[in-house]
Amino acid sequence: MDNISFTIGSKEVFGIVGPDGAGKTTLIRMLCGLLKPDSGTADILGFDLLKQTGKIKDEIGYLSQKFSLYADLTIDENIEFFAELHGVKNFSDRRNELLDFTRLESFRGRLAGKLSGGMKQKLALACTLIHKPKIIFLDEPTTGVDPVSRRDFWKILSDLHNDGVTIVISTPYMDEAERFNKIAMINNGKLLMNDSPAEIKSSMNKIIAEILTENLRDTYNLIVQKNGYEAQLFGDRIDIALNNENELRSIESLLKENNIQLLSKKIKPVSLENVFIHVLKEN
Repeated sequence: MDNISFTIGSKEVFGIVGPDGAGKTTLIRMLCGLLKPDSGTADILGFDLLKQTGKIKDEIGYLSQKFSLYADLTIDENIEFFAELHGVKNFSDRRNELLDFTRLESFRGRLAGKLSGGMKQKLALACTLIHKPKIIFLDEPTTGVDPVSRRDFWKILSDLHNDGVTIVISTPYMDEAERFNKIAMINNGKLLMNDSPAEIKSSMNKIIAEILTENLRDTYNLIVQKNGYEAQLFGDRIDIALNNENELRSIESLLKENNIQLLSKKIKPVSLENVFIHVLKEN
């Protein structure tokens, strides 16, 4: 980490956003007291991260990037194990509440190793919540999860947020980042931006033109290398950051002069993905 500093508000959904290798897992593990920073510290729930790590761990929950529960134990047994680990007594009612909350009650006797990816994440979350933490740290919880399970997982997180739990979550998915109250965009251990999604998008001060052509690669090279526009390739489309719509007309003329057929065009709002790529190029 390179002098990263930010504030997470109580009952906030705070996102740590960046590509693979950006330092998201390292940062979350530091905030959970699992890794010691080379310098600096953090205040979590009024406790000093370096001097009062034990007290912090009693008040937080951590869901790691990889499924780390016991495959040869049932759903019930896994939750019971974590209840005992956190010193939770008379946990049966709390376990039933969590099973209902995560919609796992009808599977409670199934071995964890036999669960789907989405169900494993729900079980891991139930285990994380057994001791009623005030903050939960989730490290890329929806990576590799099917779209339906991913949607269900976000519904559960939304309900947790409504119940007053502070959620700190890392993700490489910019569409998920739209759900957060605030975002810390990081890359190579450096903080690039830290604000609300709306403020981050407005900071770019550009409009985005989306175009489709018959030859995207030639189009991209023409726009970027020969004419200096900022363009981003996304699958079968190209996003171009422009100052105004007059520049789009200039691009249309450019394509026509080079015998590239324009299949479609439209002006659309700036996305977080547009901003992130824009900031990476500036740094």
